[in-house]
Amino acid sequence: GVQTCALPISVTLQAAAHHGNDAYDEGTKITVKGVATEWIFENPHAILKFDVKDDSGKVTHWVAETGNATGLARQGFNKDTVKAGDAVTVTMIPAKNGQPVARIHQLVLPSGETLGSDRP
Repeated sequence: GVQTCALPISVTLQAAAHHGNDAYDEGTKITVKGVATEWIFENPHAILKFDVKDDSGKVTHWVAETGNATGLARQGFNKDTVKAGDAVTVTMIPAKNGQPVARIHQLVLPSGETLGSDRP
């Protein structure tokens, strides 16, 4: 049968960051609405943690990375861009392994401001 291996999200995210784009399903983009729980604005990758509730009420805790803080600052991001409790709409490229880990393609803030990346 198929064996599964559950890794803590932090380990999975570190592996994803360490292996670059190979960890992500580049052919897939998903867009979800959620509530930010934490915004970590630092190098090598800024991290957005957010919760998404499905129609049945089940909550998935997502961890999504962006580019480095220096590059993000040029796009208008800063350490106060996202606050815990903010409603966010995130378009992201999910991890190939099915874990709730992704790379952010575009982030829409409560103000309607859109921050995104055109990089492949």
